[in-house]
Amino acid sequence: MQIRDRIVELVRVRAKELRPNPKNWRLHPAHQQEALRGLLAEIGYADALLARRLPDGALELIDGHLRAELTPDMEVPVLVLDLDDQESAKLLALLDPLAGLAEPNEEVLQQLLAEVHTQNQALQAVLDSMSGGSALVPEESEMPPDVPIPETFQVVVECRDEDDQRQLYERLSQEGYTCRLLTL
Repeated sequence: MQIRDRIVELVRVRAKELRPNPKNWRLHPAHQQEALRGLLAEIGYADALLARRLPDGALELIDGHLRAELTPDMEVPVLVLDLDDQESAKLLALLDPLAGLAEPNEEVLQQLLAEVHTQNQALQAVLDSMSGGSALVPEESEMPPDVPIPETFQVVVECRDEDDQRQLYERLSQEGYTCRLLTL
């Protein structure tokens, strides 16, 4: 088996300049967003986002959508891959599920968790869930009263069909709007 290195370069770009992938199927619930904010606050960026260069020169995300959303004005590390549309779709579909197939070595995990400490409640909820402690989503009464919730203004647009949805998404993304695709 010959394995190719598909990484072309490492670049640093403002996160808001990265185009979200219209095929991104992952949603990020509030508890995940808060946990990632906590990890970024405590550690910072320790992993690169993945993107591919489009024919117009723009970078389209493959992995790292939430990090880009949470830090739009920050220059972030991006590994640029030489993938075509089909290869990009394949990686987008499989990257997280393949990582999720790993099974824990419980003894080593418990030793690791004993060394990890945080003051962030969202991160602590994740750690607790890994060790069999409290639920991953904290009860509302467990959330600190001073968690800032940024004000956002959103519009939901009903489209005629999937093609109409994709065209509108691409147009608004190119105009600089942060968009998400929903099918209800």
